[in-house]
Amino acid sequence: QVQLVESGGGLVQAGGSLRLSCAASGGTFSTSAMAWFRQAPGKERLFVAAINFSGDTTYYLDSVKGRFTISRDNAKNTVYLLMNSLKSEDTAVYYCAAAKTSYITTRESTYNYWGQGTQVTVSS
Repeated sequence: QVQLVESGGGLVQAGGSLRLSCAASGGTFSTSAMAWFRQAPGKERLFVAAINFSGDTTYYLDSVKGRFTISRDNAKNTVYLLMNSLKSEDTAVYYCAAAKTSYITTRESTYNYWGQGTQVTVSS
């Protein structure tokens, strides 16, 4: 049974940075693609970024490309999301997710394990 725990959320001013972490346990982290999704107030949950099992391939939501960086440290069973140049529209609960597949997918249905989420609030 895979457990995912997010951390690193908080309040930051527009233009600032945050790094989210997602610690995994109870599964084979190094063979799973990982992703971050977010859900803004009053909106549906959306794909943000994903990384393949080995960390050499990434994919991003267009609006965060160039600002966010997803990475992973398989030795630590941890995936990260570095968020730079934050904007008010980035305000959301951010969720870490683990896929059964080793390769990148953007579909929520392919991610079988989810963290509880961490709040990111960007003030303008």
